[in-house]
Amino acid sequence: MAVVKKTKPKPLLFGFIFVLAVILIAIGVLWIYLASSIEAGNKEEMEVVVESGSTTSQIGSLLKEKGLIRSELLFKIYIRLNHVSSLKADTYIFTKDMDLGKIIEVLEKGSNYNPNLIKLTFKEGLRITDYAKVIGDNTNHTYDEVISVMKDKEYINSLITKYWFLTDSILDPNIYYPLEGYLAPNTYHFDNKDVPINDIIETMLSQMEKELETYKSIIVSDPHYYITMASIVELEGTNTENRKMIVGIFRNRLDSGMNLGSDVTTYYGLQVAMTSDLTGEQFASVNAYNTRSTTMIGKMPIGPICNPGLSSIEASINPTNNDYLFFVADKNGKIYYTKTNREHEAKIAEIKANGDWIW
Repeated sequence: MAVVKKTKPKPLLFGFIFVLAVILIAIGVLWIYLASSIEAGNKEEMEVVVESGSTTSQIGSLLKEKGLIRSELLFKIYIRLNHVSSLKADTYIFTKDMDLGKIIEVLEKGSNYNPNLIKLTFKEGLRITDYAKVIGDNTNHTYDEVISVMKDKEYINSLITKYWFLTDSILDPNIYYPLEGYLAPNTYHFDNKDVPINDIIETMLSQMEKELETYKSIIVSDPHYYITMASIVELEGTNTENRKMIVGIFRNRLDSGMNLGSDVTTYYGLQVAMTSDLTGEQFASVNAYNTRSTTMIGKMPIGPICNPGLSSIEASINPTNNDYLFFVADKNGKIYYTKTNREHEAKIAEIKANGDWIW
């Protein structure tokens, strides 16, 4: 019987395979690093102009100079391996959080960059007057022109027919600004500074329509109530959780025949900024917004007092049921809930004694 001899592994072959594997892993790691974004999360926009007739090498050099890619060589290799047919001459906007693949994809497709493009950012909790200032500061329209359009009765009526959530409630003559509360806070882009004021307004209303669509079956019966409530808790609360609690408290107060007693409505009613405390006389002032007034027992303010975010709208629709009637916030934004006026006053005294009163 023949004896089969086992072949011993050849150390040289195993050594070669090991070294080759290490090299391949190293190349892979290096590739991933060189192709990654320069600075993840950095969305600062940078304009890059690729001139007509630029070669791949010149474009790679330009991108390296701008600090958008790590390696010109990898840039050229990536293009060859991915069979990129051409890179288009154009003006581009890049950010340092774009990786190599994304940058090349944009260069291959070409840019839709508009150097005259403007960006308007409208924040939650601000008033129509604040929004008018944003528009006035960033377009070729004045603040007064914006306010004039915002209050134009014929235009407002046309919007009511266009958007289901705008109702005749906003036509009440005691309302300061009919569209207050209904313009969705967001960042919007427009072609240039000559964008018509109507276009800006209707872009914001269309965004609000999208945001409200999920809740349409609930709020369609009285959207003005929900937006008004949302606008109050936007300023009274700091997050969805405590805003839901506050809506629950407001409902308890209305059901108990009390006034809402919301300080933020007083500021709006007086059209003053929330930068200092008000006097007792001011809190007692009578107008259709001030829910601190004794004439507002069991009533909501006549309309929204700011433009609320989605968190506040959700809170107005889905409040947290509770048995509290009072709440107060300290300067750190912490909110305290109480059931009686005596407990409420004691909590205020405690906050002041601790040096945590808001003013």
